[in-house]
Amino acid sequence: MKIRVGFGYDVHRLAAGRELWLGGIKIEHTEGLLGHSDADVLIHAICDALLGAANMRDIGYHFPDTAGEYAGIDSKILLRKTMELLRNAGYELGNIDATVAAERPKLNPHIPEMKRVLAKVLDCDEEDISIKATTTERLGFTGRQEGIAAYATVLIMKSV
Repeated sequence: MKIRVGFGYDVHRLAAGRELWLGGIKIEHTEGLLGHSDADVLIHAICDALLGAANMRDIGYHFPDTAGEYAGIDSKILLRKTMELLRNAGYELGNIDATVAAERPKLNPHIPEMKRVLAKVLDCDEEDISIKATTTERLGFTGRQEGIAAYATVLIMKSV
C-alpha cells in the first residue's frame, strides 16, 4: 500500500456584505470571506492538501479563479470534484487534520456540523476528520480580524 501525506493552506480577507462559509456550513457573522467562490478557506485548504498528497498540483490549477463557471461556486462542489480526481487515480482518504485560525466568530460550537457536512461530501466517516479552531492571540491579520486562515494535513492511501 502506498501512503502519502499532503499539506494545504488558504487565507481569505473578511469583507462586509459577504456570507461566512466555513467547513461547508454558513455561519452567522457580521462579515464573510472575500473570494471568487464562496471563499471557504477550510475546504480550500483541504482541497490543496488532498491534491498535493496525490501530486496533482493545487486548487487554483484545477479550479482557476479566472474561470467563470467557478464564480460564486459552493466549495463543497470543488471538494467533491477533488475527491473524484483522487479516487480516479486510485487514492482513498485516510484522514484529515485541519485548523482554522480566526479571532471571531467562535468556531468550536460549529465543528460537529462541519464534520458531518464534510464527511458526507467526502463519503467518509466523521471520525476521519479532525477540525480545530484557534485564535492568533490578536496577532497578525487574523488577530486584527482582517481575514481567516486554515491549515490542513491529509493522509491518502493507494493499493499497489
